[in-house]
Amino acid sequence: MIIGGSASQSLAAEVAKELNDKLCSVETKKFPDGERYFRIKDEIPEDEKVIIIQSTGYPQDENMMELFFILDTLSDMNIDDITVVSPYLGYSRQERRFKEVECISAKAISKLLQSMGVKHLISINLHEESICDLYDIPVDNLSAMPSIAEYIRENHEDKKPIILAPDKGAENFAKQIAEILNTDYDYLEKVRLSPEKVKTKTKSISVENRSVIIVDDIISTGGTIVNAINILKENGAKMVDVVCVHPVLVNDAILKISAAGANTIHGTNTLKSEVAHISVATTIADHLKNLENQ
Repeated sequence: MIIGGSASQSLAAEVAKELNDKLCSVETKKFPDGERYFRIKDEIPEDEKVIIIQSTGYPQDENMMELFFILDTLSDMNIDDITVVSPYLGYSRQERRFKEVECISAKAISKLLQSMGVKHLISINLHEESICDLYDIPVDNLSAMPSIAEYIRENHEDKKPIILAPDKGAENFAKQIAEILNTDYDYLEKVRLSPEKVKTKTKSISVENRSVIIVDDIISTGGTIVNAINILKENGAKMVDVVCVHPVLVNDAILKISAAGANTIHGTNTLKSEVAHISVATTIADHLKNLENQ
């Protein structure tokens, strides 16, 4: 039985279809004062395995609270086997303390989810792998890179683009996609020319007259991507496309990235977004099938 939360209803429907599982009928709404209402409309046997699919991105508090409501309702129904699939797990970008006595938000969320009966958590491209260590239950951190690579293969006019990470931290994403597509990858690095002057350039590959696809896990304000586009244009890139796993894209990020010269902007449907053109349903469904076969 699959339950789709408000933030991931379309994705939940896709996963249910791929698994040939029943999609539970639910009722959700928001009261005039902003509070949430949730009700499960279908009968669920006590021994049924239930999978909740609910991203907890913006508005984080609202989506997280709805997830807690779903979990509490299932507890009242004596459902014990609960897996949560949160493709974008909110409050997970701080997994350690940087200043004295500040909240480690990822740890707080881990305590709340576990206290509400979650037996297994699945997410996609968590900001840090160490987040998994905050949980005492199994946590699977899936990669959206195969889905992104397949989308590029099917839709990009250049079959051998350079896959570029905007910094060293995202190099592994670029590498995964490039290996699937059998093409080149690189990342931008800062080179100190003098004590006062720093230049950012590609590490080892010339982008002159080449098509380049910038890949990152999260694009929020778009500042890093705009900087990368400018550098690529200065170095003669023929065309620059942008792709990410989690299209947070706050404020006018899409406008800024487009104005900088991006040909297209694509993200996955871990979050609702006007650029969420890449589905991770197969990635999630395949993983759930593998878990069942273990």
